[in-house]
Amino acid sequence: MFLRKLALQHYRNYGSIELSTDKAVNVFIGPNAQGKTNLLESIFVLALTKSHRTYQDKELIAWDRPETVIYGEVDKKYGPCKLQLQISAQGKKARINGLEQKKLSGFVGALNVVMFAPEDLEIVKGAPGIRRRFLDMEIGQVHPGYLYDITQYQKILQQRNHYLKQHGGPGGGAKTEMLQVWNEQLATFGTKIMKKRQSFIEKLERWARTIHSGITADKEALKIEYKPSFGETAGEDETILFRQFMIKLSEVKDQELRRGTTLVGPHRDDLLFFINGKEVQTFGSQGQQRTTALSVKLAELELINEEVGEYPLLLLDDVLSELDQNRQTQLIETIQNKVQTFITTTGMESVDLSKIPDLAVFQVREGSIVTEQQ
Repeated sequence: MFLRKLALQHYRNYGSIELSTDKAVNVFIGPNAQGKTNLLESIFVLALTKSHRTYQDKELIAWDRPETVIYGEVDKKYGPCKLQLQISAQGKKARINGLEQKKLSGFVGALNVVMFAPEDLEIVKGAPGIRRRFLDMEIGQVHPGYLYDITQYQKILQQRNHYLKQHGGPGGGAKTEMLQVWNEQLATFGTKIMKKRQSFIEKLERWARTIHSGITADKEALKIEYKPSFGETAGEDETILFRQFMIKLSEVKDQELRRGTTLVGPHRDDLLFFINGKEVQTFGSQGQQRTTALSVKLAELELINEEVGEYPLLLLDDVLSELDQNRQTQLIETIQNKVQTFITTTGMESVDLSKIPDLAVFQVREGSIVTEQQ
């Protein structure tokens, strides 16, 4: 997978730009707050139709403009592909080779990306919600149907919570029959989500364990564990898991009515990381947390290649300066001749690119690409 061209119209601090991105490694260099991260974000948004930085789509549109348009030309294993995403207050319109897609899920997956930024350390040491968002975005890239399941689950969860708030507590008048309807719908989609998460994590761990062992010269063994809000998903088919989900909902019914919220389901899942049997979130050093995050990101590259048959783009947002020489070397050796990479940095001195011949360097100043060196 190779991005040949990127064009932006009124995206954040950019007016109108068009870039030829036909090198294996494309480096965007400049001081902070000039728009380097915005460029990488635009590629991410073109792939997933949403940002990794904000939930508010209006923030992606340049000030005082009605819409933004992101356009990319991508070479894929089965041929070239032209992608366009238009974002406005009315919503999003996505086109593949000029044909508008009826659903965004039909657009997601046409371009695959892996983003690695300093805040991705939060995947390891941050709140569970960050890890759930990570899972949802990455699984959605390779299994677009998962996005539908997540959307449906969130709608049902919102409606169920509204019902619990309205009818919970003394004299609330909650009807068992009505709650049973919500339970069945919640469990139907929740079960699908849990099974897909379990499968994804098993594959991710297989790759991450090997990569982590290589980075640490076989001194550390990485384990990634899926922690659902109830029970165990490994080895269970959807019918059994659905039954377990329904039983758990019945067990917490009174507690949910008192509190007015849903207490079990994928919206309360988590991921745990272990190095040599010790939990990294709590007991790992900063170096171990960084190595774990790097291993997970490199594992994503291999997993997506395994699932879709070609490597995604790799977006490195001001991250190489955060890594020591050993981790930098491991990363650069991994991407060499395999993954088209986009890098942002404030200075070339923080990045060892001497081993990468197919390189383009772009100077970014105040939302403009003022020079280009190759």
